[in-house]
Amino acid sequence: MQIATVSLGIFLFASMCLHADEKRGNKHAADRGEIPKSPVRDSDFYDDGNPRDAKVALGNFLFFDKELSGNRNISCATCHHSLTDTGDGLSLPVGEGGRGLGVTRDTGTGMDAIHERVPRNAPPVFNLGAREFVRMFHDGRVETDASQPSGFRNPAGEKLPPGLENPLAVQAMFPVTSATEMAGQAGENPIADAAASANLAGPGGVWEQLARRLQGKDPSSPFYDGSTSPYLSLFVAAYPGEIAGVEDITFVHAANAIAAFEAVAWRADNSPFDRYLRGDREGMSKEAERGMKLFYGKAGCADCHSGKFQTDQDFHAIAMPQIGPGKGVGLNGHDDFGRQAVTGNSADHRKFRTPTLRNVALTGPWGHDGAFNTLEGIVRHHLNPVASLNAYDTAEAILIPRPDLNAIDFQVHSDAASRADIAASNTLAPQALGDEQITQLVAFLRALTDPASIDLRLDVPVNVPSGLPLAE
Repeated sequence: MQIATVSLGIFLFASMCLHADEKRGNKHAADRGEIPKSPVRDSDFYDDGNPRDAKVALGNFLFFDKELSGNRNISCATCHHSLTDTGDGLSLPVGEGGRGLGVTRDTGTGMDAIHERVPRNAPPVFNLGAREFVRMFHDGRVETDASQPSGFRNPAGEKLPPGLENPLAVQAMFPVTSATEMAGQAGENPIADAAASANLAGPGGVWEQLARRLQGKDPSSPFYDGSTSPYLSLFVAAYPGEIAGVEDITFVHAANAIAAFEAVAWRADNSPFDRYLRGDREGMSKEAERGMKLFYGKAGCADCHSGKFQTDQDFHAIAMPQIGPGKGVGLNGHDDFGRQAVTGNSADHRKFRTPTLRNVALTGPWGHDGAFNTLEGIVRHHLNPVASLNAYDTAEAILIPRPDLNAIDFQVHSDAASRADIAASNTLAPQALGDEQITQLVAFLRALTDPASIDLRLDVPVNVPSGLPLAE
């Protein structure tokens, strides 16, 4: 699931460091992002960081249960696993039809083989339960918008059901509707058929069918007995007074629970930098402190990576190499114009969302399509994006090989006209930093890692209510 798309999203994805060229010439600190004046607090998160335990437990099961996929062969966790730092370790995910986890995943075999790679990097899910994350996915196609009937701008428009509690919950509604990610291809199962006909919210739509599975009313479910569901008691506990019987369960309830789990399990705000903000001046190494001064000073990283979570929540074009199947635009449909596809505004051409940098050292590959495989590499890209684009080594991409997919992966990057368009869209002017300064910047980025996020094994349930296997 993209949760992050996200994704859940997230996706290190769009902009990593250094400022737009209209700001490059301005050396006044007042015009730059500043070191946050207060640390992250419970009040920065939905439910003040304390959602109902039963709701979190339900979301945990749902996140890892393949019952939410059309062919029952992939879960949200497949692309956002605790054992792969809420991502999958790949530049571009291998979605529905693949087997295995992370860099060991294959592309499937025979009729079950994947049709394409997921077009964008699986964004990590850290801290997306914070209130300031009002936009989800690399292009922000889910965002809070009070003018919309549901309260959110989203791909389903006015058909989005009511009752979704926050953008993270809205984001969880959509990977299950994607043929490449979780639904499967038309003709493979009824959910895939509904997704192919764009029936998400109507009778027999994707969300209704998934709700029927959770209600125990789908005869194809492994736990079907015609009367109840092993999920019922979990939903009743998570939503007391709201759910009494299986007929009350909706996929909106499921999405809200998934968001609650993600918000609690993957909150990350006890890094050395956090301890520094809380008054522990020994919380970071001296090298990281020097990197912090560069980050919020000369290097200008905080022009985009500002605030408590190191993101301005905005969109920027930074000449990221384009790899993979793309989003149906440009050369042979394999290009990706980012935010422009959402807004229709040419000013948003090739812009992608500024990612949070919390736990950034854990979440490679980096970029909206995972083009860079080292933290130093993505930092150096920002120092001279156009030169980096033109010198890009395609060996940086971490992609599960298959000849027909390989033939597509670098079509756009290898095309001079497409690459020139990427370069022309760039908004970062060259910046001169020495090797020692780059090392210091990387040290600061590593100081944004919460030690509790290094080992997330306990987030993985022993089993799930459907009885489907957890193993990938």
